[in-house]
Amino acid sequence: MVEAGEFSATPGSGVRVVTDGSVVLLGNRRLMFSEHVVVAAEVEARLESFERDGKTAMLVAVDGRLAGIIAVADTIKDGAAEAVSALRKERVQVVMLTGDNEHTAQAIARQVGIDRVIANVLPNEKAGEIQRLRDTGEIVAMVGDGVNDAPALATAHIGIALGSGSDVAKETGGLVLIRDDVRDVAVAIRLSRATMHKIRQNLFWAFVYNAAAIPIAAAGLLNPIIAAAAMALSSLSVIANSAMLRRLRMEIRA
Repeated sequence: MVEAGEFSATPGSGVRVVTDGSVVLLGNRRLMFSEHVVVAAEVEARLESFERDGKTAMLVAVDGRLAGIIAVADTIKDGAAEAVSALRKERVQVVMLTGDNEHTAQAIARQVGIDRVIANVLPNEKAGEIQRLRDTGEIVAMVGDGVNDAPALATAHIGIALGSGSDVAKETGGLVLIRDDVRDVAVAIRLSRATMHKIRQNLFWAFVYNAAAIPIAAAGLLNPIIAAAAMALSSLSVIANSAMLRRLRMEIRA
């Protein structure tokens, strides 16, 4: 094993290492272009073939000459396709925001059922893309688990961090999912909507009750004992209505 000397990393591009008198590059097309490494047409065709299969292809160059290609593939999280389907049922548009190239991103998006992809996004550009989505007038939620996701999580209307994510992501996210299961994103959205619905129901009935009962009590037409019992009954009805959320949560898990 040869010991590496000078080392530098360019976010979103790759790494440069000086070892045993040679300059070794490992990264994407952007890095090769910046280092003036020529990528032949047949190599470009091979790269696109890997990318259409959903792989991330990295180029290796030694002393300014292309030496090889390394192709790797991320495993899709369990339940990702089910999560996208569940979000669509909740009338949520899913957008894939990734630093991968367009071919790789589209291949992965097809596997999980995502229609809209924003690819080739550098780590420091994610927050800007989220802001552009916000500028369209939509309510934007960002789901992420990495250190690079933290600025985007903070920029979104609500940041959702996975429980297995980095500490920075969990500190930044407004909502942290305990389990490392992306299907819980749809669960959280459905539960939050149901909670707001219950709050509105409780406020409505409380307003109706007070609007009807207070004038009667003020006129002296309501026995104090009956008024106290009615107030207790009103509170119990609010509690019982709110407790129905437990039933909803069990239905989601089923």
